[in-house]
Amino acid sequence: MEELAETFVELADTMVDGCDQGAFLNLLADRCARLLDLPAAALLLVEHGGQARMEGASDDPTRVLARLDEGPGPDCARSGEPVIAPDLTRTSLRWPEFTALALSTGFTSAHALPMRRRSSVIGSLTLFSEDIGELDKATGRVGQAAADLATIGLLQIRALRRQEEIAGQLQHALTSRVVIEQAKGVTGERMGLGMDAAFNALRRYARSNNVRIAELAASVVDGSFDTGLLEP
Repeated sequence: MEELAETFVELADTMVDGCDQGAFLNLLADRCARLLDLPAAALLLVEHGGQARMEGASDDPTRVLARLDEGPGPDCARSGEPVIAPDLTRTSLRWPEFTALALSTGFTSAHALPMRRRSSVIGSLTLFSEDIGELDKATGRVGQAAADLATIGLLQIRALRRQEEIAGQLQHALTSRVVIEQAKGVTGERMGLGMDAAFNALRRYARSNNVRIAELAASVVDGSFDTGLLEP
């Protein structure tokens, strides 16, 4: 129990520190394997409607398995439901490449658990074993708890990054607006125009020359653009 608590604290600290997602997935896979006394674990993180994916694994051979497009992990990530393969000697028709590679690595069973938060499924955690059969209930519960913790943390990271992205976009828009207002003032003063007329002159030039008005405004303000080229 103490090791379990320490693992959860370590994972939580990693998320707070803004760890790279790939490094976090590798850390989680490694800790799951050690905590559950299993030979290996792998994670599959799916983003943007399944078009982008990221893998994490407790070791390099398992990482190769995690990168395949078939197997319990991908099926679990797509369905959002556990996918249990208690005997990999019987799965060659369903997952030919995965089965062959897993057996050659020494694994004889695999148990994929969903990384899911309400209706959001972001991936799967696959636990590998060298024994045929299903995991005992206690091991399965701890594995699902680790997957749930990772899901919550990764969703929080995504939400924070989205907020930062929106804040950056708003700041860029505000900065551009300020520069445009400054350019209107410079243009109006040099051409003897009101603010609306100065803006129209800038806009006409930008459209005619396929230039973003924010870029044109910045050139006017820093003096690199000759306002004599503008038509009132």
